[in-house]
Amino acid sequence: MPIVDWPESERPREKLLQRGANALTDAELLAIFLRTGTQGASAIDLAYNLLDNFSSLRSLFNANLHEFSQTKGVGPAKYVQLQAVLEMSKRYLSETLEKQDTIANPDDTRQYLKSQLRDKPYEVFAALFLDNRHQIIKYEELFRGTIDGASVYPREVVKKALEHNAAALIVAHNHPSGVAEPSSADERITVKLKEALGLVDIRLLDHFIIGDAEIVSLAERGVL
Repeated sequence: MPIVDWPESERPREKLLQRGANALTDAELLAIFLRTGTQGASAIDLAYNLLDNFSSLRSLFNANLHEFSQTKGVGPAKYVQLQAVLEMSKRYLSETLEKQDTIANPDDTRQYLKSQLRDKPYEVFAALFLDNRHQIIKYEELFRGTIDGASVYPREVVKKALEHNAAALIVAHNHPSGVAEPSSADERITVKLKEALGLVDIRLLDHFIIGDAEIVSLAERGVL
C-alpha cells in the first residue's frame, strides 16, 4: 500500500511533525530521507530492504557506492545525498564544540572525536588544537597508518601546535579492531608528546583512544 494511503498518524513525515523525530523507527527515518520508493515498493519498503541488507544504520552509512547500489531502487544520487547528510552531522558537532570550553563539555568532545574516527578502516591520529580558554582552534588529522598502527612524530605535533598558536591540545586515535584498550606504545607516545609540548609551554590535556563502543581517556588512566 502506498504511504499516502496510510492513516495520517502513521505516515513517517506526519508522525515526525506530530510526535518528534525520536518517535520514528530507523526504517521510518530512512524512508523520509529516501522520499520516494520504486515501482511496486514504497519508500518504507525500500528502507526495510536497505536495513535488511546492511543489518544496521551504521553499516549502511559506512557502505561504499558499489555496496550501497546493490539494493534495487538506490544508486549514486541517493548515495551522494546520504554522504552529504553524514558530513553535515559531523559539521554540526564541530560547530557545537567551537564556542565551548572543551574541558567543561567532555561528552561533546568525545562524541565529536568518535564521529570523526570510529569508523575509519585504518588508524588515524588526530588533534584538537585549543586556545587558552580551551576553545577549539582547529581539528586536524595528523598521521594515518594501516590497520596495524600509525607512526606519530612528536616534533611534527609541536610544529603544528605552534603553527596554530595553540595553548593546549587534545589528541586522539582510533583502534580499527574496535577495542579501545590502550597499548604500551599508546602510553609511551602520550608521555613523549606531553614532554615535547611542555618544552614550548603547550599543555597536553588528554589522549583519547576511540574503539567501537568505548572511548578510553589516558588522562583518566593516570598517564597524563
